[in-house]
Amino acid sequence: MAATLTLAVMGLLLGLGLAYAAEFFKVEVDERLEEVENRLPGYDCGACGYPGCAAFAEAIVTGEAEKLSLCKPGKDEHYNAILEYLKDHPNKDGSPVDIKK
Repeated sequence: MAATLTLAVMGLLLGLGLAYAAEFFKVEVDERLEEVENRLPGYDCGACGYPGCAAFAEAIVTGEAEKLSLCKPGKDEHYNAILEYLKDHPNKDGSPVDIKK
């Protein structure tokens, strides 16, 4: 009986510790990253100079990439969709994402 009680208390304490750690170390992810990546062609070819579409999407959202046409397989339909989305979803401070076609 003592072993069962000891394991139950340990499980409770460790579970509470994990719950606290999950909340304390939570990483905020910009929801725009996934949306912009979904609007890219999705070839992950690296022709843009980034290791894949996810990295290029991050560069677009953070303002590191200067123009969308770095994406070689991309077409105007991709570029326009990204520009429209970013126009409707500015940075947290309200400033627009500065990217050109």
